[in-house]
Amino acid sequence: MADKYSFSPIAEIRSCFQEKFGIPRQAGLAPSAFATIHMHPEYASPEAVRGLEAFSHIWVIFLFHAHVGLPWQATVRPPRLGGNRRMGVYATRSPFRPNPVGLSVVVLERVDVDKGMVTLHVSGGDFMDKTPVVDIKPYIPYGDVVENASGGFATGAPEVFWDVYFSKSAVSVCEMELQAGRRDLRPLIREILCMDPRPAYSKRKGPFGTRVAGYEVRWLFGERGVEVTDLIPVE
Repeated sequence: MADKYSFSPIAEIRSCFQEKFGIPRQAGLAPSAFATIHMHPEYASPEAVRGLEAFSHIWVIFLFHAHVGLPWQATVRPPRLGGNRRMGVYATRSPFRPNPVGLSVVVLERVDVDKGMVTLHVSGGDFMDKTPVVDIKPYIPYGDVVENASGGFATGAPEVFWDVYFSKSAVSVCEMELQAGRRDLRPLIREILCMDPRPAYSKRKGPFGTRVAGYEVRWLFGERGVEVTDLIPVE
């Protein structure tokens, strides 16, 4: 019976988050996060996205491709609970699921249709680079917002734990990006680090590193907060 429901991805996401560590734990927590959704040729029909540009947000249904083939877990340790309490996997957004499917609502910046290519530009996502997309749906405000809903153990947005500072060399790299006509990476890096991407059980001060938007971002936790020490270009 299960084989009857097989399906194929319709698109691939190219994201500023090039590895898992540092990705926000929910969509919307890093509004400066940017990504493009590239429709596969067989699904890149201009007719298929007709009218989508009228919506400010979309739902993206995707695969946790780094977890495909890994065993699922009946209980997991949510970071919001400090990594010390187990909850049922269906009460969490954990990627360790029987079917590794995720969904996120993101801002739809624009829709590009050019020479048989369809590309959606989005922001505020929590996608790792090269994430496969299985469906896209418009966000409908009157139906998708539930007033007075209960959030269980996640009743509000995560607390901002840290101030984020940049070394002179890191500032220099960000300024160089701006001068080249590219985006300022500092807002994105602040949004990633201020909520502390370390595992909930870890209090190690660093150094830490993760790849974001073509750079290896390196940082330390200190008395003042988080210091971004280096931004090193990577392929």
